[in-house]
Amino acid sequence: NLDINNTQNRRNLITDSDIVISMLPHGFHILVAKDCILLKKHLITASYVSKEMYSLHEDAKKSGILILNECGLDPGIDHMSAMKIIDSLHNKNAKINSFKSFCGGLISPESNNNPWGYKFTWNPENVVLAGSQGAEYLEEESIKSITYKKLFQNITKVNVPGFGTFESYPNRNSLNYKAKYNLFDAHTIIRGTLREKGFSEAWDVFVQLGFTSKKKGKEIVSKSLFDTYLNKLNNSDINSKMDFLDLFNSEFLAFNYDSPFHYLLNILKNKWKLSSNDKDMIVMQHVFNYSINLNSYELKSSMVVTGDDHVNTAMAKTVGLPIFFACKLLLDKRLDKNGVQIPVSKEIYEPILSGLQKEGISFVNH
Repeated sequence: NLDINNTQNRRNLITDSDIVISMLPHGFHILVAKDCILLKKHLITASYVSKEMYSLHEDAKKSGILILNECGLDPGIDHMSAMKIIDSLHNKNAKINSFKSFCGGLISPESNNNPWGYKFTWNPENVVLAGSQGAEYLEEESIKSITYKKLFQNITKVNVPGFGTFESYPNRNSLNYKAKYNLFDAHTIIRGTLREKGFSEAWDVFVQLGFTSKKKGKEIVSKSLFDTYLNKLNNSDINSKMDFLDLFNSEFLAFNYDSPFHYLLNILKNKWKLSSNDKDMIVMQHVFNYSINLNSYELKSSMVVTGDDHVNTAMAKTVGLPIFFACKLLLDKRLDKNGVQIPVSKEIYEPILSGLQKEGISFVNH
């Protein structure tokens, strides 16, 4: 076992490596990155580039190493698949007017057997805190800023041919993608998280009543207040979802929690866990509106990946395989890049998408 805070042990392990892949919680990547610069070892992660990580760009270039971040599913496959289409459209002298991108880690229909239509396939804490920073996006040249309290009330429908209609709520800051994706002509840029229909309206109850608060010592809302709130909503679908969770079960109330977030997380870990015969499902879709010679077109590009079982999940495949193929590119010396990067250039995304296609992970354009 490695104590990541033990500098000598960490550096010994990195010294003995050809390439470093860090799947640590994102806050620890910076420790590894600084050592990789010192020891001249390439680094790959699936995490978003933090300001602190990007500040290492020049040092990484001087060291001659590549620190490739955002190389998983979302972020990762979303970048690569979108950029392939964007570059292709720009090569046709197309003007991209609108870009919408959606992704969700969901449950395959045969395993979708609870009222929420959801089970944990990745870090439960991140799921419970999703959206807590609010969101920003560009719509018809207008910047929209959505607070956490309003986020799950801003829902759009997303149809994926052959798989039905999902709902999407805005994800993080979509404005960053104008420069990242070279979408300077676009009047609309929206990224969203996919869920089954009805999820967001019910989740909004937790947001409004403070169940996702990490404030230490804060009590959860009382059952009487909770019931009063639900009675006002008068929504049978929300009621069935809450009945399934059984939020005020004496067994849950006896749990030693230190915040409402901690309390809710404990319940959801119990109620939303994958069974041994469950399969998950990843759904991603990009929607482009573009024009060529004043003629307007729409292009939808969709990917659906189903897991093999509760261990070999679609989430594990779509996060892990892009990293594997990026690693192979570096080991084969087929990638001549350095500094802090994300996979938006053709020399990175083409071979990785090609590798993914051979593994059955590909997009259908319609």
